[in-house]
Amino acid sequence: MPVINESFEEFMKRRESVSLDYINGSSETLIDISTSHDPATFFPPSGERIVGAQAVNEANRKGAASFKDGSTGEFEVLQSAESGDIGFWTGLQHAKAMLEGKSEAVPMSLRVTEVFRREDGEWKLVHRHADLAKSG
Repeated sequence: MPVINESFEEFMKRRESVSLDYINGSSETLIDISTSHDPATFFPPSGERIVGAQAVNEANRKGAASFKDGSTGEFEVLQSAESGDIGFWTGLQHAKAMLEGKSEAVPMSLRVTEVFRREDGEWKLVHRHADLAKSG
């Protein structure tokens, strides 16, 4: 369901909730806040480079399928800002993820940068770069 003219601060609260859906196996809300228009990019922890909105959304659908219900997570936002129709956040994404084939939650921390643009009054994810954070 579209959320028109939502402040970036309100959107970021919703973005964190969308992340919880994803790590619990559902990509639906992430696809809802992701652009369906090029340009779009995703640099996942695997080191791949995914280009194009359709390819990014398909990668997110496949990625969510590796998680299962019972995962927990939160964002540690180091900086976040918006100006006009562009916004971003950067920081850490911490999770205790339930993964397919594992009986115990797997702790993970990712370094994340995400960029958003407003499309027809809605904030849309247009770039995500996530890689594993070094522990300690």
